[in-house]
Amino acid sequence: MTSAILSAINILTKPLGEVSAQASQQAALHAALGANRALLLERLQSDSSLQPVRSLREEVKAAAGWFCSETQDVTWSFVQECLLLLLTLTRHLTDELKRFQEAPPPSGNIRTPEAAPPLPPDVLSVSQQKTLGAALQFVVSLGLCPYLTAGVGVPLGRRSAFGSVVEKLIRREASPPAGRRLLTTTRVLLQAAELATLATLVFTRHLGDVMAALCQLGYEPHREEDRPLRPDERRSCKEDLRNLLGKVYQPIVIKELLILQGGPKQSGPSGSPVGSSSSRAALGSAPAWLRRLCGQLLSERLMQPNGVQAVVRAILEGGTGGDSDWRKCDAVARILVACPQQSASADGYFRLVCPQVLELLHIRDKLTALQFQRVATRAALLMVQERPGFAQQYLLAPLLAPLRRCITASAEEHSQVAVEESELTRCLEDVYKVWVVGSSPSAALLAALEEVVPVVFTLFCFTKQSVSHLRGPCLEILLWFLSHSETSASLSSLRQLSGLRERRNDVAAEFQFAAGGGGGVRLHCRQTCSDEDEELYEKLSGEQWRLECLMQLLAQLKDSDLPGDFFLDLLQELTSWAAEEEMEGDDELDVAAMTLLEVERQLLGGAERRAGRLTLLQVLAVMVECLQHDQLLRRTSQVVDFMASLLQRACVGLGAASRPSVGNPVESQTLSMGMGLVATLLSAPQVSPEDYSCMSRLLPPLEALSQRHPDAVVQELASNLRAVIATRGAYRPDDLAGAAAARGSTEPESEGNNRQTPASTHSSSPQQPCPTGGGERTSAGDPDPDDKPFSDWLLEACDPDVPTRAFALRVLTQRVRRRDPEAVQAQEKVLTLFLENLEHEDAFVYLSAIQGLAVLADSYPGRILQRLLKDFQHGPSLPSSNKERSLETRLKVGEVLMRASRAMGELTPHLGRPLVSVFLRGTRDADQSVRASSLSNLGELCQRLDYSLGPLAQELSSCLTALIKTEREAEVRRAAVHVVAQLLRGLSDKTTQVLKDVLLDLYRALKWVVRSDPDEVAVLHAQLALEELDDVMRRFIFPGQKLEKKIVVLP
Repeated sequence: MTSAILSAINILTKPLGEVSAQASQQAALHAALGANRALLLERLQSDSSLQPVRSLREEVKAAAGWFCSETQDVTWSFVQECLLLLLTLTRHLTDELKRFQEAPPPSGNIRTPEAAPPLPPDVLSVSQQKTLGAALQFVVSLGLCPYLTAGVGVPLGRRSAFGSVVEKLIRREASPPAGRRLLTTTRVLLQAAELATLATLVFTRHLGDVMAALCQLGYEPHREEDRPLRPDERRSCKEDLRNLLGKVYQPIVIKELLILQGGPKQSGPSGSPVGSSSSRAALGSAPAWLRRLCGQLLSERLMQPNGVQAVVRAILEGGTGGDSDWRKCDAVARILVACPQQSASADGYFRLVCPQVLELLHIRDKLTALQFQRVATRAALLMVQERPGFAQQYLLAPLLAPLRRCITASAEEHSQVAVEESELTRCLEDVYKVWVVGSSPSAALLAALEEVVPVVFTLFCFTKQSVSHLRGPCLEILLWFLSHSETSASLSSLRQLSGLRERRNDVAAEFQFAAGGGGGVRLHCRQTCSDEDEELYEKLSGEQWRLECLMQLLAQLKDSDLPGDFFLDLLQELTSWAAEEEMEGDDELDVAAMTLLEVERQLLGGAERRAGRLTLLQVLAVMVECLQHDQLLRRTSQVVDFMASLLQRACVGLGAASRPSVGNPVESQTLSMGMGLVATLLSAPQVSPEDYSCMSRLLPPLEALSQRHPDAVVQELASNLRAVIATRGAYRPDDLAGAAAARGSTEPESEGNNRQTPASTHSSSPQQPCPTGGGERTSAGDPDPDDKPFSDWLLEACDPDVPTRAFALRVLTQRVRRRDPEAVQAQEKVLTLFLENLEHEDAFVYLSAIQGLAVLADSYPGRILQRLLKDFQHGPSLPSSNKERSLETRLKVGEVLMRASRAMGELTPHLGRPLVSVFLRGTRDADQSVRASSLSNLGELCQRLDYSLGPLAQELSSCLTALIKTEREAEVRRAAVHVVAQLLRGLSDKTTQVLKDVLLDLYRALKWVVRSDPDEVAVLHAQLALEELDDVMRRFIFPGQKLEKKIVVLP
């Protein structure tokens, strides 16, 4: 019967076959609607196959109180027939589905897991859905949209040309009234949508129109005498709208509500997205009551669970990631920050929204995660700027809660783990996204982050000791904070992190970080240590490690003045420390006039000051050791500050004649070097007025040195420098920089001579002659080979006399090595000669041929290597070759390839790839000698490939391990193990990088050989390879300590 009902719907909605050419579109449509309705009624009366449809239609018609048979409007009569058939189909499908659900499963057929379940009766075919969709389109276009008030929904005339024809066809004055027609159509559509199959067809294309109708029916204001609906009907429409909005996918609902609000009244500024301008221009100006209603409904959608995500999806879904999407993200963020008027209180709104904003940061879907994170980051930054109080309470506090728990954790509350790995990882990722990616520094953000910076730094120090994916985020967060904070705040944080100030807001003393199972970090209780010495050692080593990590952090600030400012700040403190020492030396402690408590306080205070000074010296020493000078003193002003600190320290105690430090050679040398640096700055070709103004701070200490320093040379140099700075370069003594350099050069002449002695010895020693090759030594006593024509040497290379032939081959080898023009021109003949002599029985001859082929391959690798590889793989290719001795020739060619591999040098990664492929195929040769030769050549080649071996590591490992474990011939197994040893020896410290994916497999194969291989030679090779691997891993885990000379600037 479903097919019969849909057949009746098809009769009603099919296009008219013949239309008069002179009729207008409006008249043609009017005639088609009337003709189709009359045809349907006729077929229902005459066609016996449609009798069940007519009976069910009559029942539906009798129950429908809205049906008007006396209407004069053809369009409404057509819509009524469509509505009757829709209700008929709905009732039939509902009954069938109910019987299907109540029917017991068939017992005759045995159901298998692969068998498909029975098809429900409400499933429609594609053609049936198309027919039903056409009927729904007629219902909406003729019975719903024409009766919407202007500004409610998108008008038909702006949808298509057909819509403007329909608008002219409607007769609003005919019975029933327009309001009743709209109510009837909307209720029938909602009634049909109660069935899931029909709901999909109704709401996928006509949801906006149904929502617009319900809004108008339930909320449009009317005068008391002009109301088209009764109060109960209006309440029913409001309830239907609420139910509809609650059960439809929320992003779609939000999109439709935004469309209902209309375009011009809420259009953005001139910078609105280009892609949305055309769609908004198509929207009419919505009435004020509808805009208020849509705003209220949107606010309700936003404040419900997962409402923020629904709003974001509604606006951003389908974006391309371009510039318009960035603007959309900013617009959505501003919507989230603006508290709606419908909210009872701003506190309640932000209490609901802020957790949902944080959840946007945790979206894992790759397609939408980036846009969601943009919205969340932008919303958080705007909230901090515009609503700092709510942002601190509901956004920043929950976000930073795991890091703050690291500070406040106690053993009573957390017996084992205080912060789980997942919590800490999520927290750091969120901080990175909001602070670093957002990159919008504000006082509130910096203040919130400053509280947890010590914890982040401690975590960074821990991750530097092992491998963890949290190291990068920690580093970026610390760099962002130091780069964007005020200089004073950054210096204060650096002092605290370096231990110069009391450590506050750091990890609780009873807890420590530990590695997590997923590559992250967790916070757990610290194990108590009973050994005081071990505890002291851990404390001191931990402080030293923190200093080294801090220097690595400062080294990343390459374009910042902060490292230099921190260095100068420490030097200034060092200068004030020197002055305090002098004052403390002058004031003797009068113990007799003090109580015991006061004496104890004085002694403890002195111990604390000495500990602080030791820490200061330690920090300065590590900075000088770890940071480059061009990073510590980037600007001229920083160099001047450094010199001011240096000169002020030199001035301390000049008045005391008996002060031993005045004659201290280290301090004198330091002072001379500093004054030489100032002279070098002043001797530059151009010194700017700003530099002179900056150097004016050196005038007081220079004046003190020129008057009070005991060294006359220092006094004169300080006086000259002061005069140059004071006169802005108008007065400049001759060779100022030279005098300073002469003063600063305190190195004894004898020491300089001693250093020059080895160099002069090497330069004066006679040059030793370099040893020549074997061929050159052989022909040393013979006449010059160049006197004989090249063609004669070619003929002698074919001479039956063995010595003559061997000598000729050696001469040809020399000619090829020297790239003799005749040898280059006849290289094909030379190659053929070498290949022919390779098969000679005499060792002196074929060894000379091997050497010649190796030199030829080194000189012309492209073509020669290809020929040699072919001969090695398939046997000799010369017509005169002896096929019975093919195996010997292949082995000799293998020797040539091994020598060529050794001679490739830096070109091995480029030229060695074809060789590797051939040698790997050679390991599967039928003859064991070829397999062993291939492995030997493979070892020689691979140990020179370095990093180019990485892509081949897996294939090479599989080949070697298979041969080691499955090869029957001991000679081949020895060669395979020897290849592993050559690999480890050749790669050396690069082994852990190049072979990181297969190193474990190779180690297990070597251990298997040691335990199970019966061949003693193979076991010996395996032990040697394991020793190489042991050396490599020891150097990797325990790097060697380097002894270096360091120049330390002492106070």
